[in-house]
Amino acid sequence: MITIDWLHFTPASAFAGGLLIGLAVALLILLEGRIAGISGIVGGLLQPLRQGDVAWRLAFALGLVAAPLLYRWLLILPPSHIDAGWTTLVVAGLLVGFGSRLGSGCTSGHGVCGLSRLSPRSLVATIVFMAAGFATVFAARHLFA
Repeated sequence: MITIDWLHFTPASAFAGGLLIGLAVALLILLEGRIAGISGIVGGLLQPLRQGDVAWRLAFALGLVAAPLLYRWLLILPPSHIDAGWTTLVVAGLLVGFGSRLGSGCTSGHGVCGLSRLSPRSLVATIVFMAAGFATVFAARHLFA
């Protein structure tokens, strides 16, 4: 059974976050002609293809790290708890990285940017991401619990 924690239900901040993500994605593609896929942005830091390609990628990646730290500094975050050990987290991270390479992009590149551009390839990739997530949660909670 799924329940909603109404005390911590924050549709206004979720809406504002969605607007900010949409604005950032739109500005990056309109002003720079770039897709805001995190795996591609970070991957481009490891192997820059063009001169001057590092600065904007580094600024974007640092912003991803700095924004939640700034939020945490300004406001009180709700408590969080992860029901997984370090081994599970490392294996999961490696599988996500492998899947991002295999799928030629991550959920932000395909799910946010690709779907908004009506890319059939991104639609298939997003369906596969979601189905794999659903199957993993089902297996972890019901088959191996």
